[in-house]
Amino acid sequence: MAAKFVRRSLMKNVVVVGAGKIGATIADLLVATGDYRVTVADRSEEQLAAIPAGAALATRKLDITDPAALRQALAGQFAVLSAAPYDLTTRIAEAAAELGVHYLDLTEDVASTRRVKELAVDAKAALIPQCGLAPGFISIVAADLARDFEQLDSLRLRVGALPQYPSNALNYNLTWSTDGVINEYCEPCEAIVNGERILVPAMEEREEFSLDGVTYEAFNTSGGLGTLCDTLAGKVRTLNYRTIRYPGHCAIMKALLQDLRLADRRDVLKDIFENALPSTLQDVVVIFVTVSGRMNGRLTQQTYANKVYSAVVGGKMRSAIQITTASGICAVLDLLAQGKLPQKGFVKQEDIGLDAFLANRFGRAYARAEDVGHQLDAACAA
Repeated sequence: MAAKFVRRSLMKNVVVVGAGKIGATIADLLVATGDYRVTVADRSEEQLAAIPAGAALATRKLDITDPAALRQALAGQFAVLSAAPYDLTTRIAEAAAELGVHYLDLTEDVASTRRVKELAVDAKAALIPQCGLAPGFISIVAADLARDFEQLDSLRLRVGALPQYPSNALNYNLTWSTDGVINEYCEPCEAIVNGERILVPAMEEREEFSLDGVTYEAFNTSGGLGTLCDTLAGKVRTLNYRTIRYPGHCAIMKALLQDLRLADRRDVLKDIFENALPSTLQDVVVIFVTVSGRMNGRLTQQTYANKVYSAVVGGKMRSAIQITTASGICAVLDLLAQGKLPQKGFVKQEDIGLDAFLANRFGRAYARAEDVGHQLDAACAA
């Protein structure tokens, strides 16, 4: 009894804002450890009703646009994890900074991250944006590879969440936030070209490559580099991020966004996507990072390649994007709670060591794709 009482007294109270697929997965993973008491907040009663409440899991109806209600929900919490739409993240970050609550998010939106960085200057807690897959884990991998080089030449980051069995002209199913996908297809993309930091247009600079006998295309999208442009400015000749899709996807999307001008009518495109493209749990996340530069005086290249598949985790079938995204932010929260990350100010993903991330009970999801389900189940039961 005493041991059980001690463990409960050490539980961290956290709020997960957003009761969608990613938010619900984050809550499930955290609660299963016995180390976190989680409140899932959302304005949708329907989504909240789908989350099974328990001793360590509660739900709360919350309108993020109501500052007083948001502050009340965050008061006294150890941390808040935002799985909300990208355009709402700064509201949550502002409330967290005001209350001294640790803040983590999944956003790929560049403007939102800039605002979080501003808030972190005087923050009494840690503000850690971009804790998902890309940005997120991809930055941790790239920074780890780059540390081995005496002189950097290029870093090329490629990530995609794809259906295992594409069956439409777009070769795509909805596996992630529709708003997030459209935003990264439309916004300018940061890059370093010939040593100069510039903005390049989304959906351009298409390329093809093969991995494990499968041909993919990749093209510019916004936000995937996270803060790497800040970190590597003046240190690298080429730095870019591109989203991976199956061949043919880019051409159709450019026709929709540019020729039909749906980039200016995102609500229409979102409605089309959500009524025409089915979601799927049978997906695969492809991660491909290539770094080149001088090592021991010789021009050398190192590559990280990985595929993570959907799997049964905690008795539920989870998509690969759910597993990778939720595991990423949960691992960062764990490292923060264990005192292995700075406890205040702005924390960049590339400040997190790859070894420490992969050794974490949640980070192990990335270690061996074929064992994802087994590893996470074992970690949560530990």
